[in-house]
Amino acid sequence: MRKIRVLLVDDHAILREGIRHMLQYCDDIEIVGEAQDGAEAVQRVGELRPDIVVMDIAMPGLNGIEATRLIRERHPSTQVLVLSQYDDRQYVVSLLKAGASGYIPKHALGADMIAALRAVARGEVFLYPPLSKLVLQEIRGEVKLLTHREREILKLVVDGQTSAQIASDLGLSANTVEWHRANLMSKLGVHNVAELIRRVQQQGLIDAED
Repeated sequence: MRKIRVLLVDDHAILREGIRHMLQYCDDIEIVGEAQDGAEAVQRVGELRPDIVVMDIAMPGLNGIEATRLIRERHPSTQVLVLSQYDDRQYVVSLLKAGASGYIPKHALGADMIAALRAVARGEVFLYPPLSKLVLQEIRGEVKLLTHREREILKLVVDGQTSAQIASDLGLSANTVEWHRANLMSKLGVHNVAELIRRVQQQGLIDAED
């Protein structure tokens, strides 16, 4: 059985030690390294290539949000699970926009952490249950701000059509379609088409605009 390779990032050694102790009893999870700030986290991901980074946010120097953004840009196969004391829904939305695949508060139970790691390893987005409904409402509200044409193009992009195919279907030029796609990614806070499709599929955004 291939284990889920995890990098722990937090500026408090006692917290990293506690998580390591908890996860050592999980046969399918392996702690491959630790880091105490965002800059070290980015470096360690390049060295270790973990499956998941458990990332604190409030750290000295490079904070967790910027570190998450850099990790996702440089190493897209590595997912980030945010562990934080903050649980404001807009704050969590900003983390998802930075590329995080999940969020769990520090007051959660150990079983929640384990469930979150396994969900993210399966390619799912994990949101701590008490916040999940509010966060999805926030994100879906952004989709309702899209124009009718942008929503048309969003559906076709998720269906796997190229810009040329979309242009042909909608009677537009390829350049116009590319412009709409760029606007979509800007409004939804993603950096490329793969992230756009992943976010729509995992968070049910297509249904939200109907």
